[in-house]
Amino acid sequence: MTKYKNSFKLIVSLTLFSITIALIIAFNSYWTHGLADQSEIILDNKNLENTKNAVGGIGAMTSEFFIRIFGLSAYFLTLLICFFLIKFTFRVGKIKLLQITAIHIFLILWTCLTCSLFTNKIFAGKLGIIMSNSTIPFIGQAGTIIILILTFLLAIILIFNIQIEHLDKIKKLAHSLNTSIFKKNIAIKKVRAEKKRDLESIKDIKNTENIIVEEIKEEDTLNQSTENIIIEEIKEEDTLSQNTGDITVNQKENNIQYEFPHLEILTEYSENKISINETEVETNKKLIEDTLKDFKIDVIVKRATVGPTITLYELIPDQGVKISKIKNLENDIALRIKAIGVRIIAPLPGKGTVGIEVPNQNPTIVAMKDVIASEKFQTSNFELPIALGKTISNETFVMDLTKMPHLLIAGATGQGKSVGLNAILCSILFKKHPDDVKFILVDPKKVELTLYNKIEKHFLAKLANSQESIITDTKSVVKTLKSLCVEMDNRYELLKKAEVRNIQEYNLKYKDQKLSQNEGHQFLPYLILVIDEFADLIMTAGKEIEIPIARLAQLSRAIGIHLIIATQRPTTNIITGTIKANFPTRIAFRVIQGIDSKTILDTVGANQLIGRGDMLISTGSSLSRIQCAFIDTPEVEKLTSFIGTQNTHINAFSLPDEVTKENIPNEKTTEERDPLFREAALLIVMHQQGSTSMIQRKLKLGYNRAGRIIDQLEDAGVIGPLEGSKGRKVLIENEDELNQII
Repeated sequence: MTKYKNSFKLIVSLTLFSITIALIIAFNSYWTHGLADQSEIILDNKNLENTKNAVGGIGAMTSEFFIRIFGLSAYFLTLLICFFLIKFTFRVGKIKLLQITAIHIFLILWTCLTCSLFTNKIFAGKLGIIMSNSTIPFIGQAGTIIILILTFLLAIILIFNIQIEHLDKIKKLAHSLNTSIFKKNIAIKKVRAEKKRDLESIKDIKNTENIIVEEIKEEDTLNQSTENIIIEEIKEEDTLSQNTGDITVNQKENNIQYEFPHLEILTEYSENKISINETEVETNKKLIEDTLKDFKIDVIVKRATVGPTITLYELIPDQGVKISKIKNLENDIALRIKAIGVRIIAPLPGKGTVGIEVPNQNPTIVAMKDVIASEKFQTSNFELPIALGKTISNETFVMDLTKMPHLLIAGATGQGKSVGLNAILCSILFKKHPDDVKFILVDPKKVELTLYNKIEKHFLAKLANSQESIITDTKSVVKTLKSLCVEMDNRYELLKKAEVRNIQEYNLKYKDQKLSQNEGHQFLPYLILVIDEFADLIMTAGKEIEIPIARLAQLSRAIGIHLIIATQRPTTNIITGTIKANFPTRIAFRVIQGIDSKTILDTVGANQLIGRGDMLISTGSSLSRIQCAFIDTPEVEKLTSFIGTQNTHINAFSLPDEVTKENIPNEKTTEERDPLFREAALLIVMHQQGSTSMIQRKLKLGYNRAGRIIDQLEDAGVIGPLEGSKGRKVLIENEDELNQII
């Protein structure tokens, strides 16, 4: 039946469309043959075949009827029929029939009255003559013209939604055009004047040659006398620069010319425009309604919002329907629609509807270039703006890292974590100056973040004695984290001295020259720690990584240190409660199980994503679905090469040295050591294995006493520090070396 209904609609629409074309042809033919045809139509109805209208006797009759009543306005009737046909056939949602009908009625009345005043009565029709006869006796012809002009202006304002702001813009454009024309005229006059001067100067060259020779001689004598004065001025400038200290440093910093990256570096994809497939949307609407009706749930599909990769269908259930019933039918709806990863949001926050997210058959790429070029990102006043991608409603999603203040990213392998990290880093590189932001990049996989080696001198921070700009070794990571803790403590001391609460207030005071470098103050850039694979670090180093990470996450927000941690294993032993408590903003790419989604987001949903950059972001209070912006490896390489070739910075930002046990004086003496200390040391050297359990077994001691002996052996330098699940390294090979140390 549905097939016959669709074909019937097509037949009706084609028939009506043919009739409108015939009407337009008949109206056009009326203006040349109308008077001749009137005698045939009116006087003798039998001679319709003698009419000269292009559409024959019927055309002559219909054109005579409509034009006699409406005049020229009869054309607006055919245009209105066309709009109805388009709406009826193609179901175009943008066409609002009530509004278009009101506009056409106004145009018909306005045209009839105008033609009755200024043109032949034939063009006005009976309607125009009646209107003019009823208005002119009361307000006269001048009053009627004023009403026509006023109503026309009001109609334009209402139809095109013109406001006062638009008039101001027109004034500004006119003013700018006038000023540009005025400047061009002045420039032309200057060029003409310069040409005249050049001609006059050529004539006077011969006369001035002798004078120039005499002036050169005089200058030679003057140069000899002024040499001593110049030397004295240079000495005075040296003394002034020593006294001004901070001012000269600030001037040097401000004189560094850094060129921000251009948008041409990024690739523009041809598939980045969202194409709305009306047939797909309509069929999905019907399938959702039919599926829920099969389970005796009546709903009405209110709206469909088409995004880059998914479409959100908003349903209004009937009264008395439990939302949990709809929520439990996710798999049934996915089976009926033949889609992967159907997600139901019941209810939608802030709306009295239920949302069903269905993947599009032809998803579009969200290019990084479009996200960076968007007005929302370009005009943002965020301290550290991050452009993640686009929402379901195709709006650019931009967040401030300083407000997060830390970010946790998790998801299965190959679902877009590395691309998401690149999008975050590149959005900051496009917006911020190298003096404002520094990155500490940790890459245990050793291949993901190597492209950022080129920007070491501009945007990277590392330990002073480290040769690698990207940290890959676990020991180096532990040292870097401890160094960051020292940097955090040092910055808090500077904030305490400056009597400010956060890094923004401190840097403002420093820029206003209210803080002196002689007291240890300096400009503090933001430090962003990026860890690509956090699970590998936890497995190898354990508490040595987790404790400083938790400490930084708790305290570092105010002094401008922010953490971005990514992992592909969202388990409870990796993402512990301490880490989750200090990372309120979390991003989840597609995961395999619902329990992994609960570990990251505290709710299910990430297991129903479709992959390839499809993600959920939780800000603590809200959960949003976003399609991550795509940036390819060649684009990142072009960006880092563009920044790396600029000679604006000499060295990378140096982190302070960590406070190690070697730097702290050892207050323990041999008298404080355990009586079995020497025996335990010999035992460890003999077996070349250091563990608490071995000392417990061999010396028959309790766990607490054996643990204290192990700590004393570490302080004495017999064994190394704890390295996660691995055993401690024995630093002494034989008994002779042990006797020298003890």
